[in-house]
Amino acid sequence: MIVLALESSCDETAAAILCAQRGLLASEVASQIAVHRVYGGVVPEVASRQHLTHLRPVVDAALAHAGVRREELDAVAATAGPGLATSLMIGLSAAKGLALGLQKPFLAVNHVEGHLLSPFFSGCEGTGGGPAPIPPAIGLVVSGGHTLLVDIDGFGRYRLLGQTRDDAAGEAFDKVGKLLGLPYPGGPVIDRLARGGDPARFAFPRSMLNSGDFAFSFSGLKTAVRYLLPKLPDRSEPTLADVCASFQEAVVDVLVEKTLAAARATGRTSVAVSGGVSCNSRLRARMEEACRKAGLQLRIAGAALSTDNAAMIGWVALHRLAHGLLSPLTADIDPNLRLV
Repeated sequence: MIVLALESSCDETAAAILCAQRGLLASEVASQIAVHRVYGGVVPEVASRQHLTHLRPVVDAALAHAGVRREELDAVAATAGPGLATSLMIGLSAAKGLALGLQKPFLAVNHVEGHLLSPFFSGCEGTGGGPAPIPPAIGLVVSGGHTLLVDIDGFGRYRLLGQTRDDAAGEAFDKVGKLLGLPYPGGPVIDRLARGGDPARFAFPRSMLNSGDFAFSFSGLKTAVRYLLPKLPDRSEPTLADVCASFQEAVVDVLVEKTLAAARATGRTSVAVSGGVSCNSRLRARMEEACRKAGLQLRIAGAALSTDNAAMIGWVALHRLAHGLLSPLTADIDPNLRLV
């Protein structure tokens, strides 16, 4: 079973080829970071035009790298949401056109589910040549557009425990980066500068840390940084490093504590962390230490599977195929598509 998967939910044009028996055969991503950097963030109209330019070359590159001809595909999948409407429409329409032309099954995939299951990505380990079953775990999806905790009881069996009430963690990183005058995207730059800073210099709020639930809020933290900046005696690199380290520590404190609290409340013994912010070095180190002390197994998606990519969409598609969950060609995009 060979699947072509497309991902175009935001500003990455991606294609991947996966085989139920041989695992990931190819994964190609065309990044738009350089294009959007001049605007300080993603411009939807620009993103959709870039998708139109990059989609066919990315698909052709994936097929060539995998050594697979279009006629050998058994199914075609694409992200249906959530995301930017004009971006989603391009990938989903292309996938439906390919599926129709090849007379193959079509699968519309939830972008968040792709992130959620990416820490479990593997080759053929299940019975009957299908993908390995998804084990129970607490899933933390933390990215530029999403921050949520999910109780995973297996593939397709999810219970939303809590999510952000305003900014996602990755969105807060990028907005704070912009406040500090750092290049877009701000998250990786803050991570780099924070390594030389003092995380205890500035007492930023840990919003909703003791709220008694699994919801998040990061807008107040972002505002606290904005109010601090005019009071700083200087904007030297050491001072900026301290701001970055203190801000980052406030975000990580909340993410780690809420995730472990969810594991304790549900009795889960495994934690899965995914999404672009899971590449943050401080979050990885703190989560590894906390899970080790709590006796929890930690799964974190590799860097290539953490940021937006089509391999994670194909991974979900393989599971959907194994469960007979095909999508009609009338399936439409949903920019606000919910996981549960």
